[in-house]
Amino acid sequence: MYSTTFPHSLPRTTRNYENVVGEALVKAGYKLYYYKRDDSTLEQDFFVRTASALIPVEVKAKNGTAKSMRTLISSEKYEDIHCGIKFTGGNIGYSDDIYTFPYFCAFLLKRYLAGANI
Repeated sequence: MYSTTFPHSLPRTTRNYENVVGEALVKAGYKLYYYKRDDSTLEQDFFVRTASALIPVEVKAKNGTAKSMRTLISSEKYEDIHCGIKFTGGNIGYSDDIYTFPYFCAFLLKRYLAGANI
């Protein structure tokens, strides 16, 4: 895991949304980390930590699947990852251990995690 630098190969829209979410996370007091496994295409936009878990955060320009996040959640290699958070242009939801929120809720993430049992 290393500090975030946004890959320039991403479509401009995706980078814009990642910047918005990243800025909200920084203002909430989080340090930003990006992860890419060298031996595969697995990569994760951000991570946040609670007292009991490491939570991957994915930003999607469209309401797509979060394949890397699903891999991290289901893998026994990452035992402190139990769920993930996805920010998208869609509605609030929960499915397969992934909480989905609209982009504009990113600034509320710290408050949500403080009250959630994650």
